Formats: sequence, structure tokens, C-alpha cells
Amino acid sequence: MANSGATDEAASAGAPFSRLNRRSFLLGSAAGLGSLGLAGCVSTDGMSRAEAALHYGPVPEEKFPIPAIDVSKVDPKYYRKTVRYDSKEAPGTIIVDPSNYYVYRIEGDGNATRYGANVGRSGFLWNGEAYVGRKAEWPVWTPPKEMMARQPESRKYAGGMPGGLDNPLGARTLYLYQGGRYTLYTIYSTLDPESIGTNVTSGCTGLLTQDMLDLYSRTPVKTKVIVLPA
Repeated sequence: MANSGATDEAASAGAPFSRLNRRSFLLGSAAGLGSLGLAGCVSTDGMSRAEAALHYGPVPEEKFPIPAIDVSKVDPKYYRKTVRYDSKEAPGTIIVDPSNYYVYRIEGDGNATRYGANVGRSGFLWNGEAYVGRKAEWPVWTPPKEMMARQPESRKYAGGMPGGLDNPLGARTLYLYQGGRYTLYTIYSTLDPESIGTNVTSGCTGLLTQDMLDLYSRTPVKTKVIVLPA
């Protein structure tokens, strides 16, 4: 996240942490510490809330066991779904639609897997083409110098915050690159259901953790990513 420091570079939304939390990190305003900033597709009919509770259930086998998402806090239109999506892009291409809070993975034959997302706040939105330059499971998060200057509370993580449920980047992260350079933008995982369908980040795009596990597992490095204008 360009200005909120969503990067694990050792020098693109969970539970509170000492106590930064993922949602306050994503918000990244000037209010101090409180503002730091399922395998397979579902049917084209979409999910009922009961079905969603299964798809977004706990993932206990992870390094850090992932809790279930409270799907009652997510608008059903943001549940993962296979939809008709005409595109000339190759299967596997990721398309971010910030205006509608969706991320699409092109599947071919006019279909795409659609995920609900959170996106950047006004002033932090961007668009263009990029590619997945690298991937990380349970990544380390390191606040950039600009954030540490603006919000001294973040300096305790100058050496990097280890991966875990409290880490702002969550369980999986796709790092977006352009021309061989990291853009500071990511597609990351969040445990905050109320962030989906909102503008809360400083430019990154967040998927529910269970959705991100699905997308991550099917996205190799070098995958093309298109971010549409908001």
C-alpha cells in the first residue's frame, strides 16, 4: 500500500495487535495508532448464506489456524462466484474493478471467478497494468520510512512484523510489479468481513482470506494484473 506501508520488503482490508490492527492499519489516516493505516469455484447461481458459511469456514491446517469469516457481515453479492465475463485476456489474468469492489480471475470461455474486495480510498486509487512479481505466504510486514516518520508508533516494526493473524498482509500476498520494480501495491488477504465492498486501503486490494487462498493457489509469478479506472 503506497503510503500505508503494506510491504514486507526487509529494507497493491484480524485481531488487534499491540495493538495495531489490520483495519486501522488499512485506514491509515492521521489519527495516530488507531489509524495505521476454498478450493474450486462455486456455481453460477452463487452461494446462499448457509453455503457461504461452509466456503468461508475455518482453515485449521494453516501455519496459523485461520478462523471462520462471519458471512452475515458480508453482502452476499461479494461471495465468490463464477460469472459470465467477456474478455480477450488469457485465462489466469487478474482484473481488479475498484468501482464495483470486485476482483476477477479469467477462466476462459467467457467465464471468470469473481471475488468481493476492498480497495483504495479516494486519493490512493490507481489503475494500469502490472504483473505478479512475487508471492508470499504469511509475509513479514515492514512499515516504510514515511510511515514511521508520520506515525512513530509504527517504528517498533522497523525490523519487520512477523507473519501471523495480526499481520496487516494476512495469510497470502501477491506483490504487483511494473517493469521489474515493485509498485508498493499488493493483493492481500483480510479477516475483516466489513471491509469488503468499501474504500479503506491506501491503494492495495484485499480479499477475504479464504478467497485469497483460492486465488493465490492458482496464480503463478508473472501473472498479468489489470487494474481498471475507478
